[in-house]
Amino acid sequence: MSATARKRPTRVLIIDDSATMRGLMAHVINSDPDLEVIGYAGDAYGAREAIKTLDPDVVTLDIEMPRMDGLTFLEKLMRLRPLPVVVVTSKTDNAQEIEYSALSLGAAHCLFKPSGMSGIDLFDALPQKIKEAVDEGTKSVPQDREDSEGEFDPRKLIVLGASTGGVDALISVLRLFPDDCPPVAIVQHMPEKFISLFVQRLNGVCAPSVSIARSGDRLERGRILVAAAGAHLRLSRKDPYVCMIDDGPAQNGFCPSVDVLFNSAAEHLGKRVVGGLLTGMGRDGAKGLKAIRDAGGATVAQDEATSVVYGMPRMAHECGAVDMTTPLPEISNILLSACRTLAAKRAS
Repeated sequence: MSATARKRPTRVLIIDDSATMRGLMAHVINSDPDLEVIGYAGDAYGAREAIKTLDPDVVTLDIEMPRMDGLTFLEKLMRLRPLPVVVVTSKTDNAQEIEYSALSLGAAHCLFKPSGMSGIDLFDALPQKIKEAVDEGTKSVPQDREDSEGEFDPRKLIVLGASTGGVDALISVLRLFPDDCPPVAIVQHMPEKFISLFVQRLNGVCAPSVSIARSGDRLERGRILVAAAGAHLRLSRKDPYVCMIDDGPAQNGFCPSVDVLFNSAAEHLGKRVVGGLLTGMGRDGAKGLKAIRDAGGATVAQDEATSVVYGMPRMAHECGAVDMTTPLPEISNILLSACRTLAAKRAS
């Protein structure tokens, strides 16, 4: 390609019944030189005609629209004319169900209006989500892996917990992990019927291998294990890099519980653990993150501005469990940096 040749912008169709929302989204999208809004639709029927006429590369889709809701339209779209879709909604009262339903129907992302934000700020993440939706088939890795921060410490383990809004948050974090990343164990509060779909989605966008954790599975470099629904995930006493599945009672109202995983990691690996607590309702994970910090491990929590629900991270912050409160886009780098050998030496 010559120096003067330029790749054409990604063509975006905005589907939303609110003219105000369409204007806000268009302003943010068009501010990115790699994106271009080519049209608008106020409902599903207008969207159908716009897609036929304009042939967009990607669409943003509202949930609450007249005549046909967004999820019904999404199902029809994916069956008849598959396109990359970013669901955008301010409807957070049943955010988990919307997120899981959108994922199961084929949406690339489900972007909610985060708590504590208003107006145009709520769409700050939209351009990146659109790009990720279009590029989903390409597994992403950090651009500066061969840097001066050192190799990954082979003893380190990353543990992550999330609930409401966590599906999209985890995708945003993990898609930036390299294929030789430190071992990762995850608890995401999620109905059983969505776990396999979630793991399949992660495998589609992440360089490391992702699977549902089973008893005896080994936590090793380049492997991400997600807790199954209805059972706690712990680390083995005999070998803390081996998973154990526990069908004990719910903790903090959840099974699997983030606290169970975090407490187990803190007990058996101590300062070798890097813990991250992402968006979610309630308090699950706060005490476990505190246990990791008390054992000498590194801890990070998602900040309020980028959280769909700032419940779990808030409780962790209030109980003194958090080394650093951080916007979602920065969490990947913080987790990986804490696992590098030179970073570990500087912290000791």
